[in-house]
Parts: sequence; structure tokens; C-alpha cells
Amino acid sequence: MSGALAVDLIRQAIMLALMVAAPMLVTALCVGITVSLIQAVTQLQEQTLTFIPKLLALALVFTFMLPWTLTRLVEYLAGVLRSLPTLTS
Repeated sequence: MSGALAVDLIRQAIMLALMVAAPMLVTALCVGITVSLIQAVTQLQEQTLTFIPKLLALALVFTFMLPWTLTRLVEYLAGVLRSLPTLTS
């Protein structure tokens, strides 16, 4: 296996990981900022208040994005397994 091929496989894996994680991270960021703004406006500084909305939003996004995520992961795995015989040469 050449160095360029190894670098390309690693680059593809990192890009896939970022694509799969991005919806969850963006959702957590948006919900966290929204709840923090509400807490700042109402002066309600309860630490546990941010946990439930963030947990519910992440569960909803995870459920909604699961088919897309699994499709991307299976496509990547199938591509790597398909190219496996050419990697050993």
C-alpha cells in the first residue's frame, strides 16, 4: 500500500466522521446557546436546566438522521472492502 493511498483512506474516514457527527454537534450547539440566552434573560441560573432540552433535541436529531448516517457508513465500508484486494498489491 502506498503512502498516498493510506493518506487518502484516512482523509476519507475523517471526513466521514465529521459528516456523521456534524448534525449532532450543531444541534447541541444551537440548543445550548438558546437555553443559555433564555437563562441570561430570565436570570434563572439552574445548571440542570440545559440538560433536558439538549437531550431531547439530540435524541430527535439522532432518530431523524440515523438512516442517512447508516447509509454513509455502509457505503464507506463497502468501498473499503471492495478496494481491499488492490491494497495488498
